[in-house]
Amino acid sequence: VPAAWQRPYLNIFKHFRVEEWKRSAREGDVAALTDARLKGTVYRIRGSVPASNYLQLPRTGTQSLGLAGRYLYLLFRPMSRKHFVVHLDVATQENQVVRISFSTLFKEFKSTATWLQFPFLCGAAEGSPGDGTARRDLMGAAPADVRWTCLVLDLPSILSLYLSRRYSHLKSVKLCSNLLVKNLCTSDLVFDPGVTFSEARRADLACRGVAPMPREMAFPVPKGQKWHDLYDYIRFPSEGSRLPYDSIQMICPGPAAVLEDPQPVTLTKAVRDRLSLIHQITSPKAVSAPW
Repeated sequence: VPAAWQRPYLNIFKHFRVEEWKRSAREGDVAALTDARLKGTVYRIRGSVPASNYLQLPRTGTQSLGLAGRYLYLLFRPMSRKHFVVHLDVATQENQVVRISFSTLFKEFKSTATWLQFPFLCGAAEGSPGDGTARRDLMGAAPADVRWTCLVLDLPSILSLYLSRRYSHLKSVKLCSNLLVKNLCTSDLVFDPGVTFSEARRADLACRGVAPMPREMAFPVPKGQKWHDLYDYIRFPSEGSRLPYDSIQMICPGPAAVLEDPQPVTLTKAVRDRLSLIHQITSPKAVSAPW
């Protein structure tokens, strides 16, 4: 359970004062910019080599963020026609460190006892020429019209589902080129960006662990428009899922309020059999990456 100072949520960039670069590190082409659409500061990380261009929290590998919130929220936009990489180091209750990585560079899911690699599939904006393309065509670099995205990672469920491990806390985050990042946040609450504070009160969503996105974390929505028409919302593992997906992608643009089960997923025999097959197919030697 997160300590009091981490509840109801923790704005990571604000708490660790990213703009001062004392408790975080940057390497290569990392710059703070004012984004006209989001009406605020975003961090642009770009460069052809992910290992040489990144924003990292905390500053050194010997330190730990120590954040115990169940969900990690990443508000970001991949750069058009580019690849990006994100690494998360998490600690298990068995005192093991597991790296969770996702990238448009990865062609398939790969797994070892200490590293999970997920391909990230960028969806084209609704109504664009790439909308509804076959899944294989979404592999690779981000499309030209890629949108700002709220990615919600259920860290305990990822460890439980893919490695049968119990989650303890988030140790570090490394955001590598090429992407724009607005913010990071941890919480035990499911934030639904498409719901207003008044709507949440009327529907009494709080009793289901669902809350509106905090204002300091929200993307702006012009009057008369809807959040889900402007931005992408990806929850991983997806809502109500009992089977492991082999990539991170937008399964359904619907709101998080349809969540049915707030408990970490328990591995069934069918899931164990499938994961065993994945481990057999995937050679641990193939997991090495150039960064």
